[in-house]
Amino acid sequence: MRKRPPRSVPGGGLGRAPLSRRGLLGAGALTATGLSLTGCSTPLGAGLLGSQLAPETVLYWNLFGGGDGVRMQDMQKGYQDLYGADSLQATTLTWGNPYYSKLTLATVGNQPPDVAVSHLTRAKPLWAGGILDPITEEDLAGVGLTTADFSTKAWDEQVTDGQNIAIPLDTHPFTLFYNKEVCEKAGLLDSDGLLIDLTGKDVFESALAEISAVTGGTAVTLANVAETATPWRFFWSMYNQLDTATPFLADDGATLSVDEESFLQIMQTTREWVEKGWLNAGLDYATSQTQMFTGKAGFYLQGEWEIATAQSIDGLDFGMAPIPQLYDKPAVQADSHTFVLPKKDRTPEQRTLAMQFIKTMLDQSLIWAEGGHVPAYQPTFTSKDFQSLEPQRYYADSADYAVYDDPAWYGGSGSTFEDTVGAQLALVQQGSLTPEQSLAAIRGQLEIYTSTPSPL
Repeated sequence: MRKRPPRSVPGGGLGRAPLSRRGLLGAGALTATGLSLTGCSTPLGAGLLGSQLAPETVLYWNLFGGGDGVRMQDMQKGYQDLYGADSLQATTLTWGNPYYSKLTLATVGNQPPDVAVSHLTRAKPLWAGGILDPITEEDLAGVGLTTADFSTKAWDEQVTDGQNIAIPLDTHPFTLFYNKEVCEKAGLLDSDGLLIDLTGKDVFESALAEISAVTGGTAVTLANVAETATPWRFFWSMYNQLDTATPFLADDGATLSVDEESFLQIMQTTREWVEKGWLNAGLDYATSQTQMFTGKAGFYLQGEWEIATAQSIDGLDFGMAPIPQLYDKPAVQADSHTFVLPKKDRTPEQRTLAMQFIKTMLDQSLIWAEGGHVPAYQPTFTSKDFQSLEPQRYYADSADYAVYDDPAWYGGSGSTFEDTVGAQLALVQQGSLTPEQSLAAIRGQLEIYTSTPSPL
């Protein structure tokens, strides 16, 4: 077992400082939100509401469920195997807005975890609200890390106000899944059984027509019923391939700055694909997968994390590829899971302990990559083990041209922004709205957010 750096609490003693009036108010706010926690090897809420932890214990919050949750638990166990069963208290909270609200309230209440997971797009509003501590070059060097150890795109994206606010674990891009049996019949596979180059809108649309001829109907599926994130990810990928594209939001979310002509161009193409029968008019998340899995469609567009679902289907021969470049430049919507340090008083030893935990997680990035995510940690990305991982290696380079959501207090993955905009985009695909009506609805519904200062 490796030696852990000593950990002390300012003012002496073990564990957290006594709960202050501000902390009590924060804890009360957490209770009012209906806090639901699932712990890992520790009692419910231990360390959250003022109970003491061993001085060497890292208190860690994340939002991972499903296959990601299983892999993260494996990585957490890897840390405990090195440093002892009492070295970590890991707590998983509900994905999306509930998680970020609880993290904010806990930090305001002076009871934050030592390390937390944040989507990169959600870390920026947390930073703007004073919820995060910066990560210094000394912090990195103390555990043998440098900026060169990380994907340039993801690392540069997290730098805010000249400070490092997060340490990227991965990039998770929007991706094209393809049914090899269907695509082979459509003449779209090369001699290695991989999807041919589909660069260019005309080329891609020809491929959709060939697939449609094989399936007798749909060529590509995109979830858009009771699902808002997927329509947004598709739009943001296509829109940012245009040279005319501008940020959707500016001034930290106070201004709607989307280029109208570019918006209408992408949404009109979406409608044309539906009208030609190439793209589904309306499918929920699960059914959009099933269409490709069962050969009723050749392509399926979704985040790479659905690799685990595809791999679980007996007899399915599938591949994965980057979202093709249809317009002026390559671009794909993506986000990154990152590690952040919630704001709190820390001794140098406590900072080192938190960074040691993060470094150990990064060292296990291959486990994480098996779930589809592209490692941001370059020693893992460039390793023979990752570069031979299939189908991950075929879309991994899309992390280099990832496009993240614009910073806004109401934006980022799983946010009010994605729900609002994605719902209107879905209605265009369903044929309920014209592109012009969709844009007008987006303007109207976002006005309350663009005109409201950040509550953080």
